[in-house]
Amino acid sequence: MDTKLKQVDVLPLVKYYIKELGLHDLFDKYVPNNRNFEIKPAQVLCMMIMNILVSAKPLYKVDEWLLDYLDGKAEHIDNAAKYNDDRLARCLDELFYADRNSLMAEASVAAIIVHELVMKRIHNDSTTVSFAGAYIRQNPDAIQIKFGHNKDHRPDYKQIVFGLNITEDGHVPISYQVFNGNQADVNTHIPNWENLREFLATEDFVYTADSKLCSEENLWYIEKNDGQFITIMPRNRKEASSFRERLQKGETIDWQPAYATEHSRKKGHLITYQTYDEERSWEGYRIVWIHSSSKENQDRNTRERQISKAEENLEQLLPKLNEYYLKSKEQIEKAISEARKGVADFVDVEILENKTTQKVKVGPGRPGPNSKYEDKELITYHIQWCRNETTIEQASKTDGIFPLITNTTLPAADVLKTYKKQPFLEKRFYTKKSVLEVAPVFLEKNRRIEAMMFLYFISLMIVSLIERNIRRQMVEEHIEELPILPARMKTKKPTWNNIRYFFRNVHLALIIDGDRVLQSTVKGVTELHYRLLKLLKVPPSAYDNLQDGWWNFEFQ
Repeated sequence: MDTKLKQVDVLPLVKYYIKELGLHDLFDKYVPNNRNFEIKPAQVLCMMIMNILVSAKPLYKVDEWLLDYLDGKAEHIDNAAKYNDDRLARCLDELFYADRNSLMAEASVAAIIVHELVMKRIHNDSTTVSFAGAYIRQNPDAIQIKFGHNKDHRPDYKQIVFGLNITEDGHVPISYQVFNGNQADVNTHIPNWENLREFLATEDFVYTADSKLCSEENLWYIEKNDGQFITIMPRNRKEASSFRERLQKGETIDWQPAYATEHSRKKGHLITYQTYDEERSWEGYRIVWIHSSSKENQDRNTRERQISKAEENLEQLLPKLNEYYLKSKEQIEKAISEARKGVADFVDVEILENKTTQKVKVGPGRPGPNSKYEDKELITYHIQWCRNETTIEQASKTDGIFPLITNTTLPAADVLKTYKKQPFLEKRFYTKKSVLEVAPVFLEKNRRIEAMMFLYFISLMIVSLIERNIRRQMVEEHIEELPILPARMKTKKPTWNNIRYFFRNVHLALIIDGDRVLQSTVKGVTELHYRLLKLLKVPPSAYDNLQDGWWNFEFQ
């Protein structure tokens, strides 16, 4: 008899959520095994989601990752070696040619029904996924990897654009879109809003997005079709610049208290918000001006930092004047402009000229008794600067303010609270890029990349549902924090990363006699693990009843 240990950690929990949403059956429905693969695509795709959620690997390393989980004595066909990169890639091909829109809709409906998601407010944003490589010969029917405005600050990389819609309730993704790498965000909102309206079968939801939504065409279309929107007004809009000018000239604004919240990073510090809801855009939409005490401090500190940097740059120019490329006034003016870039109105610089006369020998050769000399004017330059306190004081009068534009009838404070949920989309993108380590760069064919993005969408949905459940249950059971971090440190808002770390030491012990498994026991599950499972609405049987081959969706 032999004893074999196999990794389990957080995967049974993940499997429970996959089965709860009926994802294996949906994959089997939309990606049927028409080619008689040895392992059905549904099983392979579910396994790829598990890999993404636990330890995202490129395709050629997935079978290596699975060795610790699947290669036991009892597995004969569906063992780790069978999940090689060729099989995974072929299943991605099958997923690409499947009706992914209908598959996404059914998966989202399952999430809404099972987890009772509230769909009254939807947030939209997009990010880029970058690729290193030429990607010259691309499938014309698939997403096109191209150069564009790269939000990862990598203009040397090609990219695709990944758009996401999440619920305000738990910040759960309910739909996504992928666009060509050169797609501008401003052109994505109308088709996205139409897709949401069709999916939800109603216009009765508030659509919130960033400033790219704030175009005349986008807002008019949603308004005309009885939709509701909230977005931020760009600084270059006439109404925004006009309001700021009025503040800088000293106009008194009747700010109304909205609410206060505790600073997330500074214990005991409150962030206060005020609103002014007396303005209208030229189209007739409400403009809700916001004043944030936190943003006020941030704006003031940013301006001070930029001014100090400009002064430092000017200081560094002094010893370089009148030499090399700083001899003419034009050259010096250009260097000054670069030195105080962004704060030219706040730092006044004066160029001082010093004219002297020198006798200069006329003609070539060494000086001699018969040499002739002439007077030549020599100009040297010096600079001096000072802060323009008047413009700095004027600018400070607009610190902490920003305008929202909406056609809703929500109270101004609720408009702000709704928009303040927009940063949670950034956290979902952060999860996608860091925690889930989105890695389609390891794929050469763009059709497989497009299919892989669907799996990342599903993975984000599962992560969001897990985090939503545990946090809601903590509130309901009056649990302030859980000791699941390294060194038993506590967290008030558990993340997926925290949870999968806490389950890292759970494994399955097998006692084997030849090819027979005589006994299997789950090790490493403590009372705190069971407490987490309860908060996650996962039955203890998800771990208690594990048998060899538990990971197989087909038979379990």
